[in-house]
Amino acid sequence: MVTTSNKQSDSRLRERMLAGDLAALSETFEHNHARLWHLVYFRMDVRLRSRIDPDDVLQDSFVAAESRLSHFIESENVSPIVWLRSIVLQTLIDLHRRHLAAQMRDATLDVSLNQSHGGQHTSVCLAEFLSGGMTSPSNAAIRAENERRMQAALSGMSDSDQEMIALRHLELLNNAEAAEVLDIQPKNASIRYVRAMKRLKEAVGEHSRRFLRDAEKSSAEISSEGD
Repeated sequence: MVTTSNKQSDSRLRERMLAGDLAALSETFEHNHARLWHLVYFRMDVRLRSRIDPDDVLQDSFVAAESRLSHFIESENVSPIVWLRSIVLQTLIDLHRRHLAAQMRDATLDVSLNQSHGGQHTSVCLAEFLSGGMTSPSNAAIRAENERRMQAALSGMSDSDQEMIALRHLELLNNAEAAEVLDIQPKNASIRYVRAMKRLKEAVGEHSRRFLRDAEKSSAEISSEGD
């Protein structure tokens, strides 16, 4: 639950960051660590997951954020988490270019890359997460079938609907933050999210809907930690 105390604390941290306080940046980064970790894990190309730890990416991202704090100060209308998100995404893009440059020049291997972030395609990442990819279900066959169903359903959805679900579930942003990323009003973001989830639930079987409900609950809990 988001309390008035939490909001006041976040507001004070933001004010301190705008004043150039590096300690406030460190506190904000740590406060949002779980959400940023999810962003890195799911946006990172699967070919790098066995070689690079998300925490190493976050460490590089924090160093970059420290050196670019003046950019945050100059763009004072942006929220800290959305600004940090942009830093982490740029770090990931640089990482993919450095480690996968040769493969990415091969057009036959380029199809799995997300053009916006240099990672896996959004539908692949979402299918993995929404079907229980971060858990260890006893029946691997059921998980694999749910992931197949999810990916098929997501692939049939528009890019904008996929991205809205990704912002809420992969990156664990709340509605206002997702609206800021997409540069739309929070009300419109809420409508788009509800509509996208309704379409997804209609496209998958009843068994997959259970995984969706679990994913929604898990995302809401972690997202609220960053509010």
